[in-house]
Amino acid sequence: MTSLLDRPVPHRTADLTLRRGAVRVLLDNWTGHSTVPSRTLYPHQWSWDSAFIAIGLRHLSVRRAQQELETLLSAQWTDGRIPHIVFNPAVPNDAYFPSPDFWRSSTCGRTSGAPAAPETSGIVQPPVHALAAWLVHHTDPEESRRRAFLNRVLPRLTAWHDYLLDRRDLGGGGLAAVIHPWEPGMDNSPCWDQALQRVVPAAADAFRRADLDHGHPADRPTDLDYGRYVRLVADYRNTGYDDRSGRHTFAVEDPSFNALLIAGEHALAAMAEETGADPAPHTARAEELTHHLVTRLWDDDAGTFRVRDLTTDTLVDEHSVTGLIPLLAPRLPRHIVNRLAQTLGSPRFTAPATRLVPSYALTGHAFNAQRYWRGPAWFNTAWLIHRGLRTHNLHHSAEHLRQGFLGEAEHSGFAEYIDPTTGAARGARNFSWTAALALDLLSADLKEPTP
Repeated sequence: MTSLLDRPVPHRTADLTLRRGAVRVLLDNWTGHSTVPSRTLYPHQWSWDSAFIAIGLRHLSVRRAQQELETLLSAQWTDGRIPHIVFNPAVPNDAYFPSPDFWRSSTCGRTSGAPAAPETSGIVQPPVHALAAWLVHHTDPEESRRRAFLNRVLPRLTAWHDYLLDRRDLGGGGLAAVIHPWEPGMDNSPCWDQALQRVVPAAADAFRRADLDHGHPADRPTDLDYGRYVRLVADYRNTGYDDRSGRHTFAVEDPSFNALLIAGEHALAAMAEETGADPAPHTARAEELTHHLVTRLWDDDAGTFRVRDLTTDTLVDEHSVTGLIPLLAPRLPRHIVNRLAQTLGSPRFTAPATRLVPSYALTGHAFNAQRYWRGPAWFNTAWLIHRGLRTHNLHHSAEHLRQGFLGEAEHSGFAEYIDPTTGAARGARNFSWTAALALDLLSADLKEPTP
């Protein structure tokens, strides 16, 4: 049998080392049924990580990419939510916090539809999954049809989007809200600071941070941040993870999260058409979501999308990478695309040491070049922006970003993220989504159609 490491993939000779390194990371982080983001810092299965990982795995083994997604979907709650962590029962509780015994999904989440097993978290992450599933199918449609892959995942992915557009429309404006900073995936972004000020942190002795066993404190969220994260989880857990019971102390509409939902609805439309179902409901939802995204979150003066704080019903005055990712939406008005491209090329997001996009404006008052989502440049957001640029035929900018991504991935040892002012690798090394998305940018047909 041919090794995955030796599976032929189109590449230039100069890319061979990078490709083999990316494959090695994915093989080393494979658990037998899914891929961990990092063997040290993140020892379980993470939701949007697995979607990005499947996008890369499809170039090695379509079957394994399908399994990555279906393993995640097997832990879906009956209300439709896909939890942000699926816990591996073989990993000790003290290896990661919050651990399964803190979330207590199978008991506290029973009335909201949590499975009896495996244990999961109770919150969600950005909806990259439908896009990932469509790309996996598109890589080898015959294999996908033979295994009825889309027929299995389409109902689950539709239920996932239904959950977000129903249970999570907390603002009543047609967009999905997030109720914890971990849900949009950009944990300690300055975009959440205003809303987090209203959260009373949990006592310092109420939790022990396992992340500091493997990550430098200068890179990670602060203890105060974690105290607030823990408080929000505990309060949500104590409601039985019921989105409609009580008042959410933290509730915002995030541009990136909703842009991914739009991209996902287009992917669901393509999957519906492929399986003989009616794509029109998904196409209509994508158009409605795009309208609501522009109406509720676009700031023309700033040239970016903003986060909306639902408690105050105001836009948050911060410049973050989340405001640029809506380039993914294929039906954005052209003047908004042009303004986003200008913002992307402005001093706010043009880093001195990398072509990747800083997670927060270099000129912003809260910029920190090392601390997690308060400035460092991330590979997954670069991949999303690259795809958005291609979606709108901004191919020169897309190729510039692609080349920077590949160079940084190799030089950093597939780091979790990059210091945008020095180019230094930060966070975990041999990070799965960095390797997977590098492999995708090396291997994918850049003329691949956008659903």
